[in-house]
Amino acid sequence: MVTDGEFADSDVQRARRDTPGVANRVHLNNAGAALMPAVVVQTLIEHVEREAAIGGYEAHAEAADRVEGVYDSLARLVGGHRDEIAVADSATLAWQRLFYSLPLSAGDRILTTTAEFASNYVSYLQAMRTKGVTVETIPDDASGALDPAALESMIDERVKLISITWVPTNGGLRNPAAAVGRIARRHGIPYLLDACQAVGQMPIDVEALGCTMLTATGRKFLRAPRGTGFLYVAQDFLRDLEPAFIDLYGAPYSAPGGYQLRPDARRFETWETNYSTRLALGAAAEYAMSWGPEQIERRCTQLAEQLRTGLQQLSGVTVRDLGEHQSAIITFSHDAVPAQQVKEALARSGINASVTPPTSTPLDAAARNLPDLVRLSPHYYNTTEEIAVALRALEGTTA
Repeated sequence: MVTDGEFADSDVQRARRDTPGVANRVHLNNAGAALMPAVVVQTLIEHVEREAAIGGYEAHAEAADRVEGVYDSLARLVGGHRDEIAVADSATLAWQRLFYSLPLSAGDRILTTTAEFASNYVSYLQAMRTKGVTVETIPDDASGALDPAALESMIDERVKLISITWVPTNGGLRNPAAAVGRIARRHGIPYLLDACQAVGQMPIDVEALGCTMLTATGRKFLRAPRGTGFLYVAQDFLRDLEPAFIDLYGAPYSAPGGYQLRPDARRFETWETNYSTRLALGAAAEYAMSWGPEQIERRCTQLAEQLRTGLQQLSGVTVRDLGEHQSAIITFSHDAVPAQQVKEALARSGINASVTPPTSTPLDAAARNLPDLVRLSPHYYNTTEEIAVALRALEGTTA
């Protein structure tokens, strides 16, 4: 672990030695899918090789203790208990399993944020159509982040869910998740927090956040393989929550003619799963904790500030980020060069970036009339020299 609170040059070099992919690209697409460290890759491959060598069921039995350990790792990562954790094949699936299990009915109100991710928002719209709920957007403050005072003023007995994205897929901001949690707890309202872009980038403590439920992915800043995710659901809320769909793993059959939900969050899991990626997810969580989430956050913030400052000095470039406290997700547009063209030019220079379209955050994009945006997202294994290389490439691309 980095013990002095900062990444020294030797720490950065160690992180890069642990990351084979840095030899091939300048990877600034960690908000999409980060480069996996070698220990995660090794964990993934070794289990697949054991399945090939001795059989899938047998390899799982051999690794049973390590599989169980994944729940302990994820619980430590977010500050919860192992019984409050379930593993899923993606954050989307984890989020849907929770949302569609909530007992919402006609007239209930869902409060969300302007920067809500489109996948979540279309689920709200479906609940409007099928259940008769209403969906309302919490106003933003002057910085563009969710306004807790405005949220407080919206609360009444019909509010049955507060559901927000903590760190949006674009726009750079960090919504005040803990402030939302205090309001939700005070009024006894379930609170679902999408932490996809937060986990692995910053410390997470579900108790301090006050969230009833939290979902996250593995592939982004946590540096796990694609096709991994998990959920947290507070034990006192879990007791009365029945999944929208179950199988014999989450709800074993109890003859005659009945079933018994598991007492833990694994009632949201199904019997069949990919144990190689599950083990790799646990390895990624342990690897992140070995560095220290606070130190990772500090390093990411430093690199993001360097990148934002440099972008603001480029002619024709408009940085589109919001909020007083910003994340390591930087989005921008150019007056004359389309975002996809910028991304392709960066790729020719060996730099990974991504494009985030208005459909990713439809409410925010409509409110700010956003075009397609170029998204750059550094991580702690990136160097200041790589940031400078990217800025020089952008200067040539957008000149």
